[in-house]
Amino acid sequence: MSNTEICKTILSNEGISLDSKIDFDVNGELHTLTFGFIIESFMMASEASQEAFVAALQQALLSEHDGIERFFQSMGQLLLMTHLSQKIEI
Repeated sequence: MSNTEICKTILSNEGISLDSKIDFDVNGELHTLTFGFIIESFMMASEASQEAFVAALQQALLSEHDGIERFFQSMGQLLLMTHLSQKIEI
């Protein structure tokens, strides 16, 4: 089973839709990311990074009831910060 499938299975087993969304306000501009988009974005990284993502998601399951939501909030923030930093001209 691929790392993408593992992530999707974890969410499915928890009754969480891949279409679940998190909104981020960046300088007054609203950005909405789905859990599915966040997973797909991280699955474009190296195999080691993919495995770290899966391991962190599995750890989030052990947290309180909002562990998975917090996990995706953090991963979404990381994606947005990476995207925005690539746009900065030095």
